[in-house]
Amino acid sequence: MNRRDLLGSIALGGGATLLASKDALAEALAPKPAAYAQAVRGTGPVKIRDIKTILTAPNRIRLVVVKVETTEPGLFGWGCATFTQRALVVQTAVDQYLRPFLIGRNVDEIEDIWQSSYMSSYWRNGGVLFNAMSGVDIALWDIKGKRAGMPLYQLLGGKVRHGADCYYHSSGASFTEVEESARRGMEQGFRHVRVQVSTPGYASYGARSTAPAAAAGAANEVVGPTNPRAIWEPAPYVRMLPKFFEHMRSKLGDEVELLHDVHERITLNQAVNLCKALEQYRLFFLEDPFPPEDNDHFRILRQQTSIPLAMGELFNTQQEFLPLIKERLIDFIRIHISQIGGLSPARKVAALSEYFGVRTAWHGPGDASPVAHAAQLALELASYNFGVHEGSSFPKETQEVFVGCPEVKNGYMLAQEKPGHGIEVDEKLAAKFPFPPGPPNFDYSWGTTRRSDGTVIRP
Repeated sequence: MNRRDLLGSIALGGGATLLASKDALAEALAPKPAAYAQAVRGTGPVKIRDIKTILTAPNRIRLVVVKVETTEPGLFGWGCATFTQRALVVQTAVDQYLRPFLIGRNVDEIEDIWQSSYMSSYWRNGGVLFNAMSGVDIALWDIKGKRAGMPLYQLLGGKVRHGADCYYHSSGASFTEVEESARRGMEQGFRHVRVQVSTPGYASYGARSTAPAAAAGAANEVVGPTNPRAIWEPAPYVRMLPKFFEHMRSKLGDEVELLHDVHERITLNQAVNLCKALEQYRLFFLEDPFPPEDNDHFRILRQQTSIPLAMGELFNTQQEFLPLIKERLIDFIRIHISQIGGLSPARKVAALSEYFGVRTAWHGPGDASPVAHAAQLALELASYNFGVHEGSSFPKETQEVFVGCPEVKNGYMLAQEKPGHGIEVDEKLAAKFPFPPGPPNFDYSWGTTRRSDGTVIRP
């Protein structure tokens, strides 16, 4: 082939390539069938049509539930925004601030809705805003699961376990009474039991007081409440607790996992001595030896004891829990999911904790609604570093209002295999359980516990 023929061949080949490219472009720009266009673009946007709060107390616990309604008929989601001591303030935050801010937003934009809600006021953080945001956030995840036709745990990566190991609550005024309660839990299949006992003569968190009604003597001189049942001293408690665990371990054996909640009422030195004394009884964890204000104490305590430590139910922001996790100062993170803003931040905490060997033990008392339990259960089923789930059952009235509560069987909490988190709220029945009357007939505060001299103690 001479030079002229070669150049001509190249020119013809280039022209053919150019023609082929034009044909491909024309094909790409040609109208496509509706099904193809739908597959490429995804489903059409669904918007938030309305948001409302439902206040209900089926078992005399003030619960705040958020319903997010959408522009798609019959599609809505449920979230938990329960802050039982400040329930009406959370209701205001949802109805008066988040609702007008979010109506019209795309329900799929969960992360952006969280971030923009967080930045929607100059001052941020705190239990009221975060609980309000949690109600919306959990409801949006419920909607996403319903749109996908999948249980919520599937959207979080799928199951790594069949159920979440729960712990049973046992308390009483005496060692024997707590022992009997723990045995009832073990007979139901629970492998983990939290044990709390009264300190004779004093109020105790999580257990009935043995203080007689007229034991105060000079109580009238005390600043603040004079109820003797609200008086507590740390020293008798610290002396009593090792004896209590000696009794429980000797009577219940080595197979059951025992937990205990200090509830933040002792000093650093007392915590060090207490942990050393309790090591021989092999606790699953000791919870909240210090309040969040004293987080730095964990650096000292961690060097002094091998007892597993749990912390976090009062945390609001990452500035509180991040140092404890990344420095491996705790073994279990106990964050209350609605307290930090819902499932979106909780899944980030779970992922962070996994890298530092910290397990999850989300706070799940009676003032976390079944909706909150279902949301955290979905995360627990999909998280490798799950530790234990707080809770053992839902009362009958609560189950009737919250239709589809997670089932507890043989000590495990099991998910409802339904789209979303599997719970629907009976709004008409919820309305039949209004909040109990406020002060002075019903206390809207956590309550005030004091030392014998009248000093308020935490929490």
